[in-house]
Amino acid sequence: MPGGSIYVPPTDQLNGLSPQVMYEQFWRKEAKQRLKTRGLKAAGGVVAGVVLGYRFGLPGPVAIGLVLGLLVAAADAFLAWRAYDATAVWRGRRRGETVTAKLLKRRLGRHGYRILGGRAVPGQASIDHLVIGPGGVWIVDNESWDPETEIATYGERLFLGEKYGSKEARALTGVASSLAEVLSRESGVPVSIESLIAVHSGRLVHGRDRRRSVTAEGVTLLAPRHAASWILGAPRQELDESQVEVLSRTAARVLRRMR
Repeated sequence: MPGGSIYVPPTDQLNGLSPQVMYEQFWRKEAKQRLKTRGLKAAGGVVAGVVLGYRFGLPGPVAIGLVLGLLVAAADAFLAWRAYDATAVWRGRRRGETVTAKLLKRRLGRHGYRILGGRAVPGQASIDHLVIGPGGVWIVDNESWDPETEIATYGERLFLGEKYGSKEARALTGVASSLAEVLSRESGVPVSIESLIAVHSGRLVHGRDRRRSVTAEGVTLLAPRHAASWILGAPRQELDESQVEVLSRTAARVLRRMR
């Protein structure tokens, strides 16, 4: 990750003082309260189902109420789990590179794209994913912030919570520029490279953008599951099969694989 990794080292997690550990402790302490609240919601679903059953003369209104109550409880449990699971990378329980690599390969592989992972740019920092295909070349980095961190753009500047995101943006665009120069020179195929950040935790304030992304200072930030769609829907160049092959082979040759 250009500019340093945001993942918390295991040693920090062991001391019990990191935000991640505090988050998990709070989650466990709130388990009983979540169950109590879920029970109340389910009871409300039961009552609503019975009332609707009698109101519209449906057969078995009590059974309808029970089914609705179960559905409400299941939906509440799913939403709670989904919110917790969304912080897995930030909590160090999952690797963002692994998650994004699977999503990219699943969506882009069948469209003729090549994905190289964990590579080091000569004289620069490492990159998580290099995507080469008919629509151009992208680098995709993985990042994760506190779940309450708002990621937004104001006055064409990137903000990560209350802090500027310029340092992170410059680091990634710098790597993209250097890599584009290396690939163009070594392969003989002129290319430009777009920078993407797959955000595994944090709140993207995307306004009315249907693609649910934030773009500022040369970098686009979006959820990992939207990265492949962004690449397919926003081609930057037209590369034929032979050019994709040459660029992929060149990248594999000049970029050192990270262990």
